[in-house]
Amino acid sequence: MRVLGLDPGLGATGWGVIEAAGSRLRHLADGVVETDPSLALPARLAALHAALAGIVAAWRPDEAAVEETFVNRNAASTLKLGQARGVVLLAPALAGIPVAEYQATMVKRAVVGQGHAQKRQVQAMVRMLLPGAAPGRADAADALAVAICHAHTRATAARLAAER
Repeated sequence: MRVLGLDPGLGATGWGVIEAAGSRLRHLADGVVETDPSLALPARLAALHAALAGIVAAWRPDEAAVEETFVNRNAASTLKLGQARGVVLLAPALAGIPVAEYQATMVKRAVVGQGHAQKRQVQAMVRMLLPGAAPGRADAADALAVAICHAHTRATAARLAAER
């Protein structure tokens, strides 16, 4: 199964693609989609969608996983992040790809073993769990962590279903 992990953001959206076969994981690709802050919001959202549609078309994931966002103190920033997150959810959905959502604490727990792990701990574990992966930015490492969380969650659900 090929999983696309996404870490939403208006300025920078991290993405990562892994392949999961049982408990074995393999890194395929990762990166960051950036939007130009000098553009109007609709243009930035359109650029984000176009880039994600291209990633979906190029890597043809079977499923996608998106990190849920937290509400911060600046209401305007939270609203813009929510709009970007909507685009991040929409891009794989329009391609007919099932999309799962995970809280940040669940992603950290799945990858590091602790829900309040620091970003550098997540990055180190992503590199350990995906030999050969060297995400250049935290956004890409976070997206790979979301993909790992989804692969682990699906594998556990499949094992439990098989036991029934």
